[in-house]
Amino acid sequence: MAMIGYLRVSSSDQSTHSQRSEISHRHNIERWWSDEATSGVLPALQRAGFSALAEYVREGDVLVVYAIDRLGRDTVDVLNTVQFMQSKGVSIISLREGFDLNTPIGKAMLTMLAAMAEIERSNIRERQMAGIRRAKAEGRHLGRPKKSDAVEIKLWREENEASISKTAKHFEVSESTVKRAKRGRSCG
Repeated sequence: MAMIGYLRVSSSDQSTHSQRSEISHRHNIERWWSDEATSGVLPALQRAGFSALAEYVREGDVLVVYAIDRLGRDTVDVLNTVQFMQSKGVSIISLREGFDLNTPIGKAMLTMLAAMAEIERSNIRERQMAGIRRAKAEGRHLGRPKKSDAVEIKLWREENEASISKTAKHFEVSESTVKRAKRGRSCG
């Protein structure tokens, strides 16, 4: 069992020094990982430091963070990160919140995080659907704008007796787009 420390700061003008100091006062950390000038928007497992930590940890290890938000910016990412670590048999201690996610209170906090994540996902989905309904009601076009006009592609190809490949290069589109235009289908 190893005590692992993880530190993260969002911008280059911040330092991990105070996080390291707080953790070191309470725990004897054997290995440290950090991500500096790394936004919490980037999921934990996609950050260089945290990804290396995730590969290193073993069952029975304890991960100590200064605050649970160091693991992610939103509830969904924090929850996914915690669940990933727990699936590897790793405990997580957060100093600021004062809980160990393997204790009954920590598990209760995790359950609350899961509930909040579910609400957050539901709210995001509902806002998205409301925006789509509003845009449709206003007559706005939804989806990616068409890169090319199928009629224009088909006519140019016929007038120039061009191959599919030459037509694709001329319009800077894929050959499959030219084939769709040839069949008279929309080019998206």
